[in-house]
Amino acid sequence: MKLNLKKFKITSKKPLPVDDFIEKILYKPKVGYYSSKDPFGKSGDFITSPTISNLFSEIVGIWLVSAWEKMGKPNIFNFVELGPGDGSLTKVIIKTLKKFPELNKVIKIYLYEKSIFLKRLQKQNINNKHVKWIKNFHSIKKGPVIFFGNEFFDAIPIKQFSNINNELFEKCYSVKNKIDIIEKFIRGSKKDKAQINTFETLKKLKFIEFPKKGFVELNPIMKKINKLSGGILLIDYGYLNENNLNTIQAVMDNKKISIEKMLKNLGKADITSLVNFNLLNEYFFKNNLKVKKIVTQKFFLERMGIIERAQILEKKKTNAEKTYMRQTLSRLLDERQMGSLFKVIFGYKNKNNDFFGFE
Repeated sequence: MKLNLKKFKITSKKPLPVDDFIEKILYKPKVGYYSSKDPFGKSGDFITSPTISNLFSEIVGIWLVSAWEKMGKPNIFNFVELGPGDGSLTKVIIKTLKKFPELNKVIKIYLYEKSIFLKRLQKQNINNKHVKWIKNFHSIKKGPVIFFGNEFFDAIPIKQFSNINNELFEKCYSVKNKIDIIEKFIRGSKKDKAQINTFETLKKLKFIEFPKKGFVELNPIMKKINKLSGGILLIDYGYLNENNLNTIQAVMDNKKISIEKMLKNLGKADITSLVNFNLLNEYFFKNNLKVKKIVTQKFFLERMGIIERAQILEKKKTNAEKTYMRQTLSRLLDERQMGSLFKVIFGYKNKNNDFFGFE
């Protein structure tokens, strides 16, 4: 199959590291996966927790209220959703916060989105003059700030290295015969090796996945939290025990596909990787944040009262609605589905350590 590589600016002149290659496929204006289509929901390629059940977003909203209270109810409070998808989560949070007028009066909501296409979709779903879309965090100058990302970090392309006799070789993609894309390993840069060697989590691995671009995204967030106080709550699918495996995966039409098929359908499939939560934990500590115990999505949502909330809502629903709600709740909590695969991490800077959902 002949691929239109020119539209992604992929040539045979120079092998592209995995993260640069995937970034072009996902974010290239007009042709990239996130720049040209709505990937969410039943008609898209995957379904996220906020689009599965409003209960997920409502619980995040309740957690946000509790975090504000734990921080002493500041009269300026910022909330930033990272990679808001179709806007489903923020839409529900806005509705939830109306029940808490004291916080609703002082909160400022920001949406951080790279994709122009998705930003348009979010603005269609969120009709609220108090919500602002931002390209950076410069406008947030006062008050604690909570950053939140659901399936944000997994969508940021990663680097991959093979560690042979303590020498790093970086995995790249190269073009052969102008139409075929092949894997190639080249000697890694001294700069990348030096950065990787600062993380104890990665030192003994033979195959290393390193979220260099992810850390670049997080660096200004770390600075903002350290300056204003607050924290970052991330919910994503990932692992705690490193296993030297390639975790990059592709999804098309709500089904996982092989990397080979992904390479033949550039721009038509979502490409993600599992998040190394121990590495993320170490990164937060290096940036002077305290970190709550990493827990599963099931643990977090149940601790925050999602089952009790569902039971209250059931009283006003029809039998069909009850069945649907139980099915969606099961998908969020079942250990064979999203319950255990998805993890929750909270890095923060605040005098109070008693944040809900982690103990």
